[in-house]
Amino acid sequence: MADDWKFDVPTTGTKHLPPDARYMEALSSQGYGFEVAIADLVDNSIDAGAKDVVIHFLRDGDQLVSLLIIDDGEGMTDDGLDIAMTVGGQKHYNRQALGMFGTGLKSASLSHASAVTVVSKTKKTRPSGRRWLMERALSSFQCDIVDPHYAQTLIDRYYQCPITWQGTVIRWDGVKNFPQRGGSGQTDRYLHRTINKLGLHLGLYLHRFLAREDFNITIAVEDVSTGTEYMNFGVVPLDPFGYPVSGHPDYPRQFVADVPSVGQLGLDAHIWVPKSNLDEYRAVGSVIDRQGFYFYRHNRLVQAGGWNNFRQPEQHLSLARVAVDLPSGSEKVFRLTVKKEGVEMSPEVVSALEEAVDDQGRLFTQYLVDADTTYREARKRSGTVRKQVIPAGKGIDASVRETIEDELPILPGEDPISVRWTKLETDVFFEVDRDGRSINLNQHYRAAILGGRRGTLNDAQVVKSLMYLMLHQVFEKEYSGPREKDNLQLWQSVLVSAARAELERMTDDD
Repeated sequence: MADDWKFDVPTTGTKHLPPDARYMEALSSQGYGFEVAIADLVDNSIDAGAKDVVIHFLRDGDQLVSLLIIDDGEGMTDDGLDIAMTVGGQKHYNRQALGMFGTGLKSASLSHASAVTVVSKTKKTRPSGRRWLMERALSSFQCDIVDPHYAQTLIDRYYQCPITWQGTVIRWDGVKNFPQRGGSGQTDRYLHRTINKLGLHLGLYLHRFLAREDFNITIAVEDVSTGTEYMNFGVVPLDPFGYPVSGHPDYPRQFVADVPSVGQLGLDAHIWVPKSNLDEYRAVGSVIDRQGFYFYRHNRLVQAGGWNNFRQPEQHLSLARVAVDLPSGSEKVFRLTVKKEGVEMSPEVVSALEEAVDDQGRLFTQYLVDADTTYREARKRSGTVRKQVIPAGKGIDASVRETIEDELPILPGEDPISVRWTKLETDVFFEVDRDGRSINLNQHYRAAILGGRRGTLNDAQVVKSLMYLMLHQVFEKEYSGPREKDNLQLWQSVLVSAARAELERMTDDD
């Protein structure tokens, strides 16, 4: 039977099977996060040679209406627009291009908007445009041709800001995660939250470009009915290796791994200063997420942390970060996701890392030991030995839980303490449920704590974190003594009074 097996499958011909129009639905359902989608569009601006990119939120009073990304790149002709709006249409990228698959503009945009319009002009051509409507894309591959007069109007709107002689405008309409109702300050809260996350994401993944003097990204908000600009600020680079002083005197240090199918792979190993409060360290992600490899492709960060099956993440390696610039021709061993926010590393590379050395013959695995030791010794130098605690659980945000675990030794094998809202009598603010391992907060005062905002599982993080810090010891004892019971009653009375005062203030404001 083995002799009959063949690796070549015999065929009798070929048949052309074009994709069904529903392919567009699959293309737009790849899980693009909002910030990741915008970053993908900014990549196109960088590839077009843009010096200035503006991300423009348009609102009409309290209602968000559109989002635009404008750049002063080289622009596109009619033929260029057709290629850009064709799925997989970009066939040739230069060696340093950030684009890869020819799907980013379409999939990123239609993941978040019901319509995407692209208007562009070069120095030698008049403005022209194309539009994809998601509704039409699902039934056919018919792409709208934008009226030339409107294309000129849209270009003129951003003339000198940033477009002068050439550039591109991408317009999203029907943005899915825009607030549907703008009342009660919902739009302002959405913008504050979204723009903060967007600025951090762009600042991190494009930090090498933003560090240049000739490249800028601006985020702005404008009211189209009044022309008022509510916000206008530049995105600042967030260098994940931007520490003022190294956490270890022997680092940074470069190691080299010999990967047979690629050649020599450089590993720039860094150890952060313990307990840093810099955004470059804290704003990147959680303790678990921010350690590990930071892969760059053509100076664009494509993975921010993670060990890629080389080892498991752990608290004691939270200071370890390794910068890796992916060499050309390494696609077989480093496979990038379409969204450019992760890398799949082959077993060949994992094996090579075990043997990676620096110019003095020191193994890369010793770097991990040094990072671990730096973290542990910093804890010893603090001069205090903190008591082990029961970990925090549901209701406390993951980033807060990890900070607690970073600062306090955790009792092994203990169920975590959750913090949740529930119905209680109005004369109590909280209830300690020892058996259920839960701190219950009074639902009656939730609106006062949130200031009228909509509640979520992880809302009111400051209050919940404080309640955990105040009460975790109650769960670590078999019973409460007279002094502890008196403290609980004291906190109960003060918090009820404070919550009632907040409710009265809200009523007065109304």
